[in-house]
Amino acid sequence: MFACMFCGCDFEDTAQYRASAMNVKGELSAYASLVVKRYKGEFDETCFHAGTVTLPISFGVTPHGYASRFEIHFVDKFEVSFGREGETMSLGCTVIIHPDIKRFQPEIQWYRNGDLITPSKWVKTHWSGERATLTLTHANKEDEGLYTLRVVMGDYYEQYSAYVFVRDADADIPGAPAAPLDVRCLDANKDYVIISWKQPAVDGGSPILGYFIDKCEVGTTHWSQCNETPVKFARFPVTGLIEGRSYTFRIRAVNNAGISIPSRVSEPVAALDPADRARLRSHPSAPWTGQIIVTEEEPTEGIVPGPPSDLHVTEATKNYVVLSWKPPCQRGHEGVMYFVEKCVAGTENWQRVNTEIPVKSPRFALFDLAEGKSYHFRVRCCNSAGIGEPSEATESTVVGDKLDIPSAPSHVIPTRNTDTSVVITWTASKDAKELVGYYIEASKVGSGQWEPCNNNPVKGTRFTCHGLTTGDHYTLRVRAVNAAGLSEYSSESEAIEVKAAIGGGLLHGVCPGLSGKAGGLTDHTANWEGMHESSQPVFDTDALLKCNAKPNRQTGRSSSDKQKSPTDTRVSEMVPTPSSQKTTTNQASKSQPGDRSALERLKKKQVIATPSPPYDITVLESVRDSMVLGWKQPKNIGGAEITGYYVNYREVIGGAPKEWREANIKAVGERAYRVCDLKENTTYQFQVAAANLAGLGIPSPASQSFKCEEWTIAVPGPPHDLSCSEVRKDSLVLLWKPPIYVGRNPVTGFYVDMKETSATEEHWKSVNEKATASKFLKISGLKEGTSYVFRIRAVNKAGVGKPSDSTDPVVAETRPGTKEVVVEVDDNGVISLNFECDQMSSDSKFIWSKNYEPIEDDSRLLIDTKGGKSKAIFKDLSEEDLGIYSCVVTDTDGVSSSYTLDEEEMKRLLALSHQHKFPIIPLQSELAVEILEKGQVRFWMQAEKLSGNSKVNFVFNDKEIVNGEKYTMKIDRNTGLIEMLMDRLEDEDEGTYTFQLQDGKATNQSSLVLIGDVFQKLQTAAEFQRQEWFRKQGPHFVEYLGWEVTPECNVLLKCKVANIKKETHIVWYKDEREIMVDEQHDFKDGVCTLLITEFSKKDAGIYEVILKDDRGKDKSILKLVEAAFADLMTEVCKVIALSATELKIQSTEEGIRLYSFVNYYLEDLRVSWLHNEAKIKYTERVKTGVTGEQIWLQINEPTPNDKGKYIMELFDGKTGHTKVVDLSGQAYDEAFAEFQRLKAAAIAEKNRARVLGGLPDVVTIQEGKVQ
Repeated sequence: MFACMFCGCDFEDTAQYRASAMNVKGELSAYASLVVKRYKGEFDETCFHAGTVTLPISFGVTPHGYASRFEIHFVDKFEVSFGREGETMSLGCTVIIHPDIKRFQPEIQWYRNGDLITPSKWVKTHWSGERATLTLTHANKEDEGLYTLRVVMGDYYEQYSAYVFVRDADADIPGAPAAPLDVRCLDANKDYVIISWKQPAVDGGSPILGYFIDKCEVGTTHWSQCNETPVKFARFPVTGLIEGRSYTFRIRAVNNAGISIPSRVSEPVAALDPADRARLRSHPSAPWTGQIIVTEEEPTEGIVPGPPSDLHVTEATKNYVVLSWKPPCQRGHEGVMYFVEKCVAGTENWQRVNTEIPVKSPRFALFDLAEGKSYHFRVRCCNSAGIGEPSEATESTVVGDKLDIPSAPSHVIPTRNTDTSVVITWTASKDAKELVGYYIEASKVGSGQWEPCNNNPVKGTRFTCHGLTTGDHYTLRVRAVNAAGLSEYSSESEAIEVKAAIGGGLLHGVCPGLSGKAGGLTDHTANWEGMHESSQPVFDTDALLKCNAKPNRQTGRSSSDKQKSPTDTRVSEMVPTPSSQKTTTNQASKSQPGDRSALERLKKKQVIATPSPPYDITVLESVRDSMVLGWKQPKNIGGAEITGYYVNYREVIGGAPKEWREANIKAVGERAYRVCDLKENTTYQFQVAAANLAGLGIPSPASQSFKCEEWTIAVPGPPHDLSCSEVRKDSLVLLWKPPIYVGRNPVTGFYVDMKETSATEEHWKSVNEKATASKFLKISGLKEGTSYVFRIRAVNKAGVGKPSDSTDPVVAETRPGTKEVVVEVDDNGVISLNFECDQMSSDSKFIWSKNYEPIEDDSRLLIDTKGGKSKAIFKDLSEEDLGIYSCVVTDTDGVSSSYTLDEEEMKRLLALSHQHKFPIIPLQSELAVEILEKGQVRFWMQAEKLSGNSKVNFVFNDKEIVNGEKYTMKIDRNTGLIEMLMDRLEDEDEGTYTFQLQDGKATNQSSLVLIGDVFQKLQTAAEFQRQEWFRKQGPHFVEYLGWEVTPECNVLLKCKVANIKKETHIVWYKDEREIMVDEQHDFKDGVCTLLITEFSKKDAGIYEVILKDDRGKDKSILKLVEAAFADLMTEVCKVIALSATELKIQSTEEGIRLYSFVNYYLEDLRVSWLHNEAKIKYTERVKTGVTGEQIWLQINEPTPNDKGKYIMELFDGKTGHTKVVDLSGQAYDEAFAEFQRLKAAAIAEKNRARVLGGLPDVVTIQEGKVQ
């Protein structure tokens, strides 16, 4: 066990730490982050200032100590970028983090399209401490996408994103296609790998004929082509790899013009068994070299391997078939290899495919198969002991492409975004398999040229096209891509002008609510006219239908005016729809035509009439002896609610209709009814009459003729009973009932179609891209004032069924006085949905439903209706109540509204209910503490609002405290500010402080825990501030004693003082001995100074300055010893070195002298000389020295070898300072000539005083006297 212990932690210790263990096999590291949040021990004044020096000192204390939080800001951000393949691109962003903790650096993360980017040879990342950069060293189309910079600081992070576009590089051959992209290696094994790629967006002007795959062994530069003829499918199996070696791959596209430049190479892949690869990844022992030596054990005894298992075809195209299997269980200790055999389906002529060399991988790709033929395959294992039995043969496999090229996208809709971009949305390709994505192209109107908007396929059906020209008009188109190829282009969009949308562009995720899919959904729709199948359809109509026969009823005459005889009475069935039936039962009781009292009451209030005829009679299901009818409600209900319907029918033989017969005796409450006991293969006509309190209305005209025969089609029948609710200017809710005939399989969903009323049948378009399982749909995006019709199609596993009859035209408009369902929470916390209606008649009723189904469970909801207001009250709101609540007012012109209660809204309402039940006084700030200037402690909190009757209780350790000598309380009810002052914090004041608020029914409280280190720190800070305040009442130091070095190389000790008067004295000390100062301090600008000239080692010591007068005294100490003295001497030497003059040349009678003057010289200043960059070795001929303030180098008897550049280097202890002179050329010649002249003069001077023959020269003696 190894440990690292931190003693006396400081904020500087906040950092990420790493522990590493290393040996010859490699290195393993572990990481941990340490964040120092609180102080423990001696008080540090700086931590209370929060980065400022303003007073009073304050800091936030919470019951959990001192919290850390980081603010992260991005400046100088990278924008949407455009590059070209092969270029180097760099993205950068300056990051500002507050607070700035030096040792706790942020974690910088880069993402592309949501995937974390790891540095590689293609991508480099850098963090300088202030700026994060990402560099694409060699941009490729794979690099195109949305780039996100995320800065993580502990639990906090912020991020910024922008899109990067990479255009194709110029083709080597004009007209050649662009390079493929995103080359990947899949399913690698011992001698086999599958290569996949994405097709390029640009084909060069002619269709791409196929692709060539190249491989290269890692460690070499030789590329070899894997396929002789181009392949169109964007996946290809590469065989014949050498086990243990690594390979990279690249792809080239080819068209009639030529071959593209190669794609970016793939990541290296090793030809290994997957199990061996997994072991290598889990136990790395050495750096990857690109080659693995594979050895096999010698078998102890020969065992013929058994047959492989689970042989199957994993992929089949017209160019190849890929087989996969599992190794045999019985294979001995040695490895096994495989022989693959094939035969044409229907024969037993097995042929070995790999006749010479067995394969090592349990994968194999077969080429040269005849397209369209069927084959069987089997595999044998082999080893040194022999060849085993064959595996079971595969099922018949037809050679051909199994993956179809996707269909073209549709409904391309552009939307304005910015001055240089457009947002485009489209409808996805129908039934596209293995979809890779979409390519988008744009064309400037009138140019005839199409340019790609993206070079890396995008998923989804929304994209922002950047780089467009402001003010120009563009059309756009889209095509889909998968491994089989690229789809046809979609239809061109409408032209759009590029300019900024109002409000700054389309928000992310916003797209039109309508998308056309009518054509795509009807591809598998059955032909209903005369279509039959041999098998019986799967449906259980009888279980759904209930016989409701009543032999006696009184009714009016039919339209044929013939009375029906009792013998013609038939037993028929009503088709109940649960939703409407329950609504009728629970909420809207109906009166029968014979209820004379109800009729009289209604007639007294208003004039009523019988309903108009129903219309649009259709057949919903047909079996051998019965048919289910559906129809639409009368357009005029006569001023009273419809109480039921009556159905008549008649046979049509040879085109001639027979007599009408009654189908039902009891009124039908639904608009669907089964007529039983019909004759198979007989044609019938039907009519329906509606009844209300006024009586039975006129029957509808005879319907078209329907043949009673067994429906055997697989797809569902048409839905029925369509109705529109909640009609508004841009939306409505469409309701329907499921088809009676469901086909062979249960109905799995519904498609809704719409068109404008005046549009032709070709303009039907789908509203929902995916089938909805609900029996309702809210349709948005309608145009105000436009009339629409709608229809529904049901779908099951067999396909999409026949559409329903269309609805009556509906105008998208919000009628005057329209009201919506409103949610309310009263003062007692009761949650309710409220709806009002001012268009009610005397018989109107509020009908509430959940998810457009009647509300049966009254234990969850209470309905309270009074006059024109209805309220649905939740008894105990929970997740069981989530859904759409709608309310319809009967006997009105479609008055209805709904309210969606989702989980988020439920949480909001429950929180609001709790607030109303248990109101809380809102707080602007919780209880906090701060230290005032005099060392007082202030506790305070602030409520948003307090009334004049509010009360506050102050509690310390569960005991109430009151205003007195120790505590001073203040309450400002106008501002909501509550505070308590304490002069000093004593040891007994450690504990929990609580302010309890009460204002009428509302309450609140806030507590502050001051215990342990938190209390000690606060107490120490308060006492320190108290002493500081007393100190500042007399003369005191604002800035304590410090030093600076003057340009004259003197040392100036200085400090800044305040609160000074004439009587204030200042005394200087060194090593406790008073320094006598010649002049009196005048405290000008509040600065006191002491000048030390020619500072040297003798001036080291402890300096002290004292201020004093009758109000008190203050002192400041400066220690100039050891390291502090060394730092000062270094600065003095630095100033001396900077004062050095330029080197000069002086000739003497001994030689040449180089010299420089300084202000004054110290021994601590080290001097060295260099000649032609080489350090000079001092001798009797070449020597250096210092004379006063002159630093010199003496060269005696100079020679030509002394020519060159001389450098004087002055080292102050940290930095070297140099002076340079060039002693060559003319400078040397003049100095040398002057030296020779002076030397000759000196010799002559000596010779003049020489004694000849023992007597001095008389002339010389005379000259000496004169001198």
